[in-house]
Amino acid sequence: MSEEDNDRKLVLLTDFIEQRARKDSEIKYYEEQLKDIERRLFFLRKEHDLTTTIIDIITRERVYDVKEELEKKMMDDNNPLLIKSKNTDIDNDST
Repeated sequence: MSEEDNDRKLVLLTDFIEQRARKDSEIKYYEEQLKDIERRLFFLRKEHDLTTTIIDIITRERVYDVKEELEKKMMDDNNPLLIKSKNTDIDNDST
């Protein structure tokens, strides 16, 4: 084998070693990107599920106006809160 053949083999070997190093760093980069995408995808799916649940609740009319319900309860004569409140006022006036 001539010296020129040995130089070519050496050049080819170094080219392959450099190529392998580039591929290793590229693999590492894409693995990190994949982890980030999977994390984002996880949260996006959770948000999608929550939005779907909210839509289902609204379409089934299971949501009610809290203020409206509280007003109804306050207007109810048998409301223990109102009775207690009235009794408390009487108790406070007598002291």
